[in-house]
Amino acid sequence: MAKLYFRYGAMNSGKSTAMLQAAYNYEERGHRVLLAKPSIDTKGDMAILSRLGVTRQVDFLLAPETDAASAFQEHRQNTLSQTGLGVSALLVDEAQFLTAAHVDDLLRIAIIQNVPVLAYGIRTDFQTVAFPGSRRLLEVAHSLEELKTICRCGRKAVFNGRKIGGFFVFDGDQVAIDGAQVTYESLCGACYLEESNGVLNGRTH
Repeated sequence: MAKLYFRYGAMNSGKSTAMLQAAYNYEERGHRVLLAKPSIDTKGDMAILSRLGVTRQVDFLLAPETDAASAFQEHRQNTLSQTGLGVSALLVDEAQFLTAAHVDDLLRIAIIQNVPVLAYGIRTDFQTVAFPGSRRLLEVAHSLEELKTICRCGRKAVFNGRKIGGFFVFDGDQVAIDGAQVTYESLCGACYLEESNGVLNGRTH
């Protein structure tokens, strides 16, 4: 039986780079993979953008209403008819933006269709609250792996601080795509609490 993997880390922990490397490793050995990401991630449109400068187009997007299992099966059949090759794995970027239903579909793909699914994303938002997709992946994934990065102070970063105009903010919508106005910085717990004046999820102790 294939497995559902969740590989998570704070911002700048190399998740997209690791995913593209995994895809390359499969293909270097003659296997075909499919790549997907949630449609809410508008950065790069249909592309996955690694901070190291590596980019690659995804095979399909997952809108909130999309049946992920059906979308995968459709692209799997297209791949087989066009190349004569089966699909050896499904790789999903920005998995935190998936719905819980998407994640359940990914689990079904792994178990019922016997295709490994590798999902990459972050656990929590800038207020330390779990994203719906990440929460469900933590609940049902067969394998959890943390991809590590460091805070500015040198400790392991675990939180994602949001900046607007270069200043940290701790309220607002859960989703704000990294771009010209909004940026993120990976922080350890101590630095996060220092910047937030001790506030976690809108609450002080």
